[in-house]
Amino acid sequence: MTAGLWENWLLPGVWITIQLTLYSAVFAAVVAFGIGIARTSRLWIVRFLTGFYVEVFRGTSALVLMFWLFFVMPLAFQYQLVPMWAAVLALGLTYGAYGSEIVRGAIAAVAPAQREAAIALSFTPAQRMRRVILPQAIPEMIPPFNNLLIELLKATALVSAVSVADITFAAQLSRLATGDSLEIYAIILVLYFVLAFVLTRLMRLLERRAKAGIGQAPVKSDKGPLVTRKLSPRQEAEQSSNIITAGGAQ
Repeated sequence: MTAGLWENWLLPGVWITIQLTLYSAVFAAVVAFGIGIARTSRLWIVRFLTGFYVEVFRGTSALVLMFWLFFVMPLAFQYQLVPMWAAVLALGLTYGAYGSEIVRGAIAAVAPAQREAAIALSFTPAQRMRRVILPQAIPEMIPPFNNLLIELLKATALVSAVSVADITFAAQLSRLATGDSLEIYAIILVLYFVLAFVLTRLMRLLERRAKAGIGQAPVKSDKGPLVTRKLSPRQEAEQSSNIITAGGAQ
């Protein structure tokens, strides 16, 4: 492979893939938290609408949605999205639907006693969510979010279908130019692996910091790497009291 292919196609393709992953992940996170929190609402209509959204976007193809946004929407609504933003919108809506279930499940897993303690302190529902529930739910969301982020990274390969010059699109051009499929696609596999490895390490660092923030600091294990210390029931009760007290003082 020549230096020109790296400079003109593959390296710009890597940068486009990184941008797509970051933009789509941010949009998907906003959707996931918005829909996931709304699915815990007491209003049945809110739960119904958000549940309908999840079923629709979880059950449809991200690639077909991308085609619809890029090719059909201009004909139906006379509004054309640039390929990059059509891809970000399709990926964000699709993976946001998956992420909303992670958010809902983590919120539901918070101990009921901690909700009751917040109610006893006269916290409003918004205060309970912001000061008590989310600080304890977020650390539990990060490992499944890590898996979802890696899936999102790999799904960015779909954007080559709408002519976004990501890694996969650059690989196709390089293959057509050189005729060397083995070397080019082997390099692309390695590039995706490196990006996924970096994202995984960053998410693990974020997980450790989030757990340390609620008193679940990692400790050294004699058998290997850092592990998270499991708290006793008494320590969990003290931790809950400290979180609620700190939230009430703000």
